[in-house]
Amino acid sequence: MAILENYQLQAYNSFAISARARYFSAVHNVDELRQALTAAAQLDVPVLVMGGGSNLLFIRDFPGLVIHIVMQGIHLSAEEESSVMITAAAGENWHYFVSYCLQHGYYGLENLALIPGSVGAAPVQNIGAYGVELKDSFVELTALLIDSGEIVSMDLQQCRFGYRDSIFKQELKNRAVVLSVTCRLSTEPCTSMAYGSLQTALAHHARPVMPTDVYAAVCAIRRSKLPDPAVLANAGSFFKNPIVSFENYTLLLEKYPDMPSYTLGLVKNLDKSLDKSLDKSPEHNPANPEFIKIPAAWLIEKTGWKGKRLGEVGVHTEQALVLVNHGGGSGQQLLDLAMSISESVAAEFGVHLEAEVRVI
Repeated sequence: MAILENYQLQAYNSFAISARARYFSAVHNVDELRQALTAAAQLDVPVLVMGGGSNLLFIRDFPGLVIHIVMQGIHLSAEEESSVMITAAAGENWHYFVSYCLQHGYYGLENLALIPGSVGAAPVQNIGAYGVELKDSFVELTALLIDSGEIVSMDLQQCRFGYRDSIFKQELKNRAVVLSVTCRLSTEPCTSMAYGSLQTALAHHARPVMPTDVYAAVCAIRRSKLPDPAVLANAGSFFKNPIVSFENYTLLLEKYPDMPSYTLGLVKNLDKSLDKSLDKSPEHNPANPEFIKIPAAWLIEKTGWKGKRLGEVGVHTEQALVLVNHGGGSGQQLLDLAMSISESVAAEFGVHLEAEVRVI
């Protein structure tokens, strides 16, 4: 294991931001991870653990040790009558893992195709797309606790998944490193097509829809709307879709009758997801289990930001949720753009946009 100094991170974050780490180390196994954490403690510097760097925005150089997780490996943990449990190491590319499972006849992750990043980052965010979240197939993960060096297994309940949320963004934030993730997948073809754009894309399919069809449709939709980070630097969706109470939603709907929405019912970790203004809203009834998700992209587009460019940064022309670096833009410029968008949405709709991207 090598520890490098003054290391350039531009190639390690999908925003292609030029930032340097005071120290950098790529770790291939648990022993190297422990060595890196020990070195950081001896150097008395903070630690940043990163995988694919697809959910990070650097606004300055990092003053500590960046640990790049490159652990590899995919294997069957168990085989059952109509399902398997399959485990992937944290450093595996997420899309490769989805493709691998589909090619081997393990179904359930197709809707999550082309989500950038690593397997180890997936449970931190509880990644989701097109009506499916990681938690829907998740069984358990292994993680190393930084303070004790202990390796623990954590099941679905212990991970406390919410909308783009988990215990790793709460109590275990910066205190645990995911080592592997295990999912239970079906060996019998099954599909999830509740999401509107998927239904539209496959509405005229000539034969029964198979998981491979869903996978192909998801990839096509994502490629039509989301820029390839290798071509146009971005981190995918910058903001979470805001969640509002049904009462506040009906008030907004009176003013904006064309506003799209999704009914959620009872929402876990509600206080972390709700528009902050709801806590003071006289219309909000905590006993009402109905909550509504409003597409952030629609809110951003309605406030005029879609396709807008400010110098070397801007909003993508096809998907308003995606902020892009046209080349040479700084992390601070992207953050300023995001804050301006948030302020516009709050002023127009009274809705708070929360960043999905982690600012470093």
